Parts: sequence; structure tokens; C-alpha cells
Amino acid sequence: MTVPVFEEYVPAADCGCPGCARRRRTAAALPVRYGGHPAAHGARRALVLVTAAGVVLSCGAGQAAATAAGRDSRAGGASIDPQPVTPQGSVGPLSGSGASGPPSAPVTTLRTTTRTDIINRAKKWITAKVPYNMAAYWSDGYRQDCSGFVSMAWNLGTNEWTGSLAAFGTKIARDDLEPGDILLFHNPADPTVGSHVTVFGGWSDHTHSHYLAYEQTSPHARKATTPMAYWSNSSKYVAYRYKGIVSGAGGGSSTAFPGAAKFGPGANNAHVTRLGQLLIAQGGKRFYTAGAGPRWSDADKKATQAFQLAQGWKGKEADGIPGPGTWSLLVKGSGHRIPAAGSGAATAYPGKRYFAPGQTNDHVRTLGTRLVKKGYGAHYVTGPGRTWTEADRRNVEAFQRAQGWRGSAADGYPGPETWRRLFA
Repeated sequence: MTVPVFEEYVPAADCGCPGCARRRRTAAALPVRYGGHPAAHGARRALVLVTAAGVVLSCGAGQAAATAAGRDSRAGGASIDPQPVTPQGSVGPLSGSGASGPPSAPVTTLRTTTRTDIINRAKKWITAKVPYNMAAYWSDGYRQDCSGFVSMAWNLGTNEWTGSLAAFGTKIARDDLEPGDILLFHNPADPTVGSHVTVFGGWSDHTHSHYLAYEQTSPHARKATTPMAYWSNSSKYVAYRYKGIVSGAGGGSSTAFPGAAKFGPGANNAHVTRLGQLLIAQGGKRFYTAGAGPRWSDADKKATQAFQLAQGWKGKEADGIPGPGTWSLLVKGSGHRIPAAGSGAATAYPGKRYFAPGQTNDHVRTLGTRLVKKGYGAHYVTGPGRTWTEADRRNVEAFQRAQGWRGSAADGYPGPETWRRLFA
């Protein structure tokens, strides 16, 4: 059995973090030859049975001690599934970015970035060995826990948590993972138990059983070869791709519309390249066979028109040539995504009156079918139908809570924003 190799460290005597506390307890129980602390054995000795698999000590958020009795679940045997210890702060603004200054205001627009930039930002924390601390903020203003690390890598401009990060990404299949995507497990029942998130850095083997994970964990930020999807709770991790990701060397910072003259037949400039990158980030990849480029093509027109139609626009508003409105939505990442081939245009929100006890209509079935497709159909016994039931409400509530919403915002009744995110 291949076991993870963690960086060894000496726990501080006065540190109360879960990692150091566990390490002190473990070290006190083990003989010196197996990693125990010499000082703990001046007056006592312990008999430790060691199996052929050996004993591995781990620390912090990675996992608790993995015993030799544990067998890999992929091999069909029982497995010990320790819970990551990754307490984290809640959603909030950046704190004191730099040496001084007030917290930044919440970001209301989606920033664009590249995969290279995401990985490079992650590497900065790893190089600096930023300590894990849910109550502390690094010099760039981001919270020093696992969700703050991803907020920093994705350049969100706010400190998110595992319950809200999914709203900034699009769910993808694990086989489609690329560097800069994330693997996220949020435990809604008890967010402090098991919840964790890592940045995917690339596959480490051809079988896709291991990958290079960039993460914030105790005692500090690190990169490590990790079994897919994580040491514990592997089946519960979901892959997401940042909605504002674009190709190319730079993310681009200009949001001003360059003018309609920059687009259309005969155009050849950097604005056309950026348009293509933004459209690909919004689901238009299938229109481009060779990626975005500076020369205007039929792919640019078709992808632009598909994006415009996804917003519900018609006629001249969906002619395939970007105007100020199209450009603004693309650079902010706030519009409806281009639907997959064959899925049709985005479904318009019909109104809240269709979703209430006693209501029977096709909109209820459409909603239920979408919930199941998104992975939120656990409360259905016989599948979604045309009549509104408590199962529909509970499934909608589960989806709303997955967005990080609470209270009246997660009452189980779909509003315009719930509907938009479900059908985006």
C-alpha cells in the first residue's frame, strides 16, 4: 500500500491547534524508534505492535494518523476515513491588504484570470510557507485557511469559504480537470468536519489516480502528490472550474468596450483574441477548433451569437457582433453561460407562484429534472413530477445552501437567482 508522506515537524508545547495537539498525544504513545518523543519515555515505556505496512504519522488538515490496519478502499477492503481538520472563517472582505488600511469592499464583478496566474499565485504562498491559521490574514489580505487560499489563487477579491466557492465555478467531470481548477468538499451538516478544498496542479500518473495538489493545510501551504480526490472523503469532492478563467498569458484587466469597429469581418487585433477567450470561458469552447485568435472568424460570430441568445436577446441584439452590453457581461462574468450543444437556450424563470404546495405544472417537473442533473435530487423517492412536493422544496433548499445562502435565502422555494444558477 502506498502511504502519504507528510513533512515532519516538532509540535510547539504551547500551541493549541489540532495538528500540534494530536502530534503531542501521538508522540507520547510511541517508542522513540517509531517517532515518539524521547522526553515522553523517561518514566514510562509502551509496547507498540507494528504491522508490515508500518505506521505513518500525519499532521493538520491533511488527515489524522493512518494505521497499518487500514486498507485502500479502491482495492475492495475496509478503509479508515479520517476527517480533515480545516476550520475556516466565513465570507468576508480582504483584511488589511498590505501593512495597513481598512478592509476592502466586497467584489461584485467576476475577475478574469489565466491558469498560469492561478498556479503562480498558489506557488507564492507555498514558497513563503504561509502558516495555516483561520484567524490570520496574509500580507495580500487573504485568510490563511484552505478557502482563503483558493480565494487568493482565483483572485476573487474576497475571502470565501467552502460553502460559497462553488458559486464562482462551474461543476466539471474529474477527467476534465486542468491546472487551476479545484476539488471541493463542503460538509453542509457540519462545515468544520471534513470540509476542505485544493487547487488541482496536474495529473501525476497516466491512470489519473493521483494529482499534484496545491493547498493550505497545517502547518503551512504546500504542494504534494495526492490520491484522487483526497486522503479522506474522496468520493465527496467535486471538481469546479473558475467561471472567469481565460486562456493566454495574461488575464486582461481592461473592462472598457473597445468599440464595434474592432469586431466583424476583416478585423484582426488583440480585442478579437480576448473576446474569444471570454466566450470560451462562458461555455463557447465547442465553436473554436484552434482556440481564440486575433483574426475575426465565423467561430467568433457563432459563439457571440450563442452567448447573446443565452441572455434571452433576439433580433439585432443577437446578431453575433458584440456591443457594449455583450462585452460588459463577458468581462464581468455575470451573464448566462452558453448552453451545451443540444440543450437549447437558457430557460426563463416562470415566477415563484408555480412553486408552492398544491401547484401542478410543467415548470415543477423542469425544476426537478434540473435539480437531479445538478446532483441535488437526493430527496426524490420516485423522481421529479409535475406536482410540487416537500421533496422538491428540500432539494431546492439543498442547492441554495450549497451556494452559501442561509435563512430566507435558503427556504427551498426557487427565486430568480436560484433559477439562474440552476440553469446557467
